[in-house]
Amino acid sequence: MSARPPHVLIIGAGTGGLCLAHGLRQAGISVAVYERYRTSTDGLLGYRVGIGPTGSRALRECLPPHLFATYLATCARSPRWFNVITQRMRQTASFELRPDTHPVDTERSVARMTLRHVLLTGMDDVVHFGKTFTRYDQRDDGTVIAHFADGSSATGDLLVAADGTHSAVRRQYLPHAVTRDAGTINIATRIPLTAHTRALLPERLQRGISLIFGVGGMMGVLHVMEFKWDADGRLKPDVAEDDAAILAGWPGLAQDPTRDNINLIIWSAARRFPPDVMQRRGEDLVQVALDLTGNWHPHLRELFARSDPDSALPIRVSTSEPVPPWKSSTVTLLGDAIHTMTPGRGVGANTALRDAALLCRQLRLAAAGDKTLLQAVADYETAMVPYGFARVADSLNRSGTNGEDRMYKPVVGRLALLGARGYFGVTSRVPPLRRKFVDDFYTYRGEED
Repeated sequence: MSARPPHVLIIGAGTGGLCLAHGLRQAGISVAVYERYRTSTDGLLGYRVGIGPTGSRALRECLPPHLFATYLATCARSPRWFNVITQRMRQTASFELRPDTHPVDTERSVARMTLRHVLLTGMDDVVHFGKTFTRYDQRDDGTVIAHFADGSSATGDLLVAADGTHSAVRRQYLPHAVTRDAGTINIATRIPLTAHTRALLPERLQRGISLIFGVGGMMGVLHVMEFKWDADGRLKPDVAEDDAAILAGWPGLAQDPTRDNINLIIWSAARRFPPDVMQRRGEDLVQVALDLTGNWHPHLRELFARSDPDSALPIRVSTSEPVPPWKSSTVTLLGDAIHTMTPGRGVGANTALRDAALLCRQLRLAAAGDKTLLQAVADYETAMVPYGFARVADSLNRSGTNGEDRMYKPVVGRLALLGARGYFGVTSRVPPLRRKFVDDFYTYRGEED
């Protein structure tokens, strides 16, 4: 077998694509990333993502050690509790989570913008912005050519689609692989964390992830994000010496606009929202959230009212339809480009990182001459397709992300709500069930299927 390392073209500078790029470069494999947005801060939807052991393990495997240390230093304070509350802020259940003393076997709270800046660190010669992919050609000599809207092109040995839910690569390569509307809509808001907004929340909500089961099928999640730097971007005085040294030497800190904040998101069946909700923005969208939560606790409603209007985002939830295995070639896919899944608990991000680490391992074997490039791609896809679509199915059936969930039915919805609250209440009070729930909280996004 030829031991000539392949040149890999990655379409999309998202979490999975950049993780793969770092892993390949660490292995001495030539790689180039092409991103349609013009700057590092464009086009990023959502604010908080939970990175569990699967994601942290993949990042540790692919990133150079100093950058993995930067990832850990830039995470927000890890949640200490997983809470379940009512819309009136009454506690249904509370589970103590693992401490964040281990680098991977815990839950990390990550700001999407901050993680992007970490993953772009040192990649100026690899990532090309302003490159909108239009199509590719596969040549008889085994190479593949990517074409871009500005008339330019790039040639490589493998093209990796990491361009998300609306992947242009997937449309050409697997036109039968489609996404569908899951039937739910989210409104995501971000509230500056101040002394006043902090005081609106009890301590356990300040230190945890809180799932809100509201009456009438309105769900929510609340999470407080506290970082190691203040509103002016200066390191806080209580930052550990090692973290302070890492952050002081990280150029991304000066570029990252992320500051302490509260994420508050609501979601429900799409029919509950105004027909034009996807076109609404700013104060108008915040008002929609307030209108839909009229029976919620005044403190939660005040948080909505104090949210940054420019941060309010409507998200129509999509999910991939499973596809049968395909014949492997010099084009492959990772992350949302092949298995889009509903948001919540960071399943999509963790699975994309898992894809990146697995594909990187296979390409290392091809570069070493232990298998052909096509065999490496085939072995990656043989493993990725089953676990990827298993996570799609899992995510669609959790926490009301499916518009057909019983929670949203007019009559049985009340019974479903009582059942959900009852399940969490009992689980949190019975020690064996409580321990299993906490273990599952981490292994849900784990390596084994």
